Amino acid sequence: MKKTFLVSLCLTLFFSLSLSAQNSNYVEVMRSVLSTEKKAAVADVMEFSKEESTAFWPVYNEFQQKLYKINTKRYNVIMDFAENFDKMTDEKAAELLKNYFMDQMEETKLRKAYLPKFQKVIGNMKTLRYYQTENKIRVLVEYQLAANIPLLNK
Repeated sequence: MKKTFLVSLCLTLFFSLSLSAQNSNYVEVMRSVLSTEKKAAVADVMEFSKEESTAFWPVYNEFQQKLYKINTKRYNVIMDFAENFDKMTDEKAAELLKNYFMDQMEETKLRKAYLPKFQKVIGNMKTLRYYQTENKIRVLVEYQLAANIPLLNK
């Protein structure tokens, strides 16, 4: 669990750094490093048997690739918000809200779609543990984002 906390800390650091980063190559390198660290933390927390490990990681990798795309959209919404912060219009606010909720729904739909896939390869108990681990990391990242994104003053 210590590794999960460290990964979460790294992820929150990544998001706070990437919000101000102009270099997309830097952001991609950071995402790659953090993805590797997250995977190591999941492996540590899950305590898989050899058979479970063999079955789990392909499903995990597929899930993470799709989650990466959603997180990229979320990052783009945040960057769009930042770019328009001082000149926010009612129309832009409506667009940002629409995109935010679309991303939220897409992520929930993805998590739900992968639930039976994880259950099939690692059973219900370990699937619950895995989803708890993902949730802990997600909540810490969202907390860091909330702490670093200012409220609109209009």
